[in-house]
Amino acid sequence: MAIESPRTNDCVDEVVDKYAKMVYRLALAHVKTTHDADDVLQDVFLRYISKQRTFESEEHRKAWLIRVTINRCNSFWASMWIKKTVPLDDATPCKNEEKTDLRGYLASLPQKYRTVIHLFYFEELSIKEISEIMNAKDATVRVWLNRARAMLRDDLKGDFGNGYSNI
Repeated sequence: MAIESPRTNDCVDEVVDKYAKMVYRLALAHVKTTHDADDVLQDVFLRYISKQRTFESEEHRKAWLIRVTINRCNSFWASMWIKKTVPLDDATPCKNEEKTDLRGYLASLPQKYRTVIHLFYFEELSIKEISEIMNAKDATVRVWLNRARAMLRDDLKGDFGNGYSNI
């Protein structure tokens, strides 16, 4: 099997430097562990390097990387290996129930809501951009965003509303 040469229409190192944090954060929001997020990050950029593709603009390149990251995360969850494993924190008898930061609350959201929240707030994409990336209508993305906000609000109110008056 011949190894393909790196792409020539751009500098791969510059693209990786520019988008690695974004891809990693999105992967971590989906797969929830740093080791699995590292694997997704590697796979996304391996696919980027191996595909001989030109992009119309930087927005097109960014959207492609986001879409590939989401697809790779979906493949991760669909794999037989993941389906037959139990997360360590679920198997630990002395688990700490208190959530200490927002990541814990975000991780409890269903995947589509987690993705929309991440893309909207962390990657600062517009509703239109998110709808194009997720192949959904603008109205659907707005509904997902509103539902995710409501779920987060309820979780935060439930955990901090009773006994945490200073928050």
